[in-house]
Amino acid sequence: MNRGFWAVFGSFVIWGLLPIYWHQLRQVPAMQIVAHRVVWCALLVVGYLTLRHGRGWLRETLRRPRVPLLLAISSVLISCNWGLYIWSVNHGHVVEASLGYFVNPLVNVMLGVLLLHERLNRVQWTAVGIAAAGVAYLTVQLGALPWIALWLAFSFGFYGLIRKVAAVEAIPGLGVESLYLVLPALAYLLFVQSNGSGVFGRLDLLHDAMLVVGGAITAVPLVWFAYGARRIAYSVVGLVQYVGPTLQLLIGAVLFGEPFSRVQACGYAIIWAALAIYTADGLLRARLRDAGAGLPVTEPE
Repeated sequence: MNRGFWAVFGSFVIWGLLPIYWHQLRQVPAMQIVAHRVVWCALLVVGYLTLRHGRGWLRETLRRPRVPLLLAISSVLISCNWGLYIWSVNHGHVVEASLGYFVNPLVNVMLGVLLLHERLNRVQWTAVGIAAAGVAYLTVQLGALPWIALWLAFSFGFYGLIRKVAAVEAIPGLGVESLYLVLPALAYLLFVQSNGSGVFGRLDLLHDAMLVVGGAITAVPLVWFAYGARRIAYSVVGLVQYVGPTLQLLIGAVLFGEPFSRVQACGYAIIWAALAIYTADGLLRARLRDAGAGLPVTEPE
């Protein structure tokens, strides 16, 4: 296996294991966790970029057309996604949250068709239809939309769409997003600390350290992913991405003991079948393209 594969694999393992980390902070309100995550991530990422590239990295990033506005929107989307995800973990909804990240690749497909005018073949349309049927089945059987899963999937889907349209690399983009969020996050933390509802420095040293380290946990897997995704076939990235939500599902159902009924299992199985069909079609077409071009198929070494 090459370093690119292990970097991508490691990033999804970290994302998959994050419920265990955030669950240890269940005494801390979700908004405060997100605010600390923003502040410490901003210090880490902006500090890294400034040390490596000087202050010019910010000017270079923001001078590109539409980038300042697009990153402002993406910063709001990702902060909302983080907030709901952490709330879900600490209120016993890890299983449903994992469904959001299983559905997310197909949400990306739908957004690509509707907003970027991309085209799907019959197999891909079939996969999207099956996934929609799985969500509809869960809604009818459980009596309510899986709103946590859908919000996580769509918020991250629109976030990914904006980052695709914005011509900016992953780390500078994260740095700008962090700068947009850091002042509101810092103001909120100062407010809750001043009125006595802030937890930083009022629980124990371990909780304080975990809130600080949460910034690194935000930044490191993204850096690994950006490094690895450029070095392996994107079809391989598509397969490895299911490591994250699979680990989340196992943690929720096995480690945290969340209910996972037959109805849920059946609905999830329908959605997983759709993902399998879509992924298999993508892999097959990638191999045929490589074979037709006379190029070797890219595989992890």
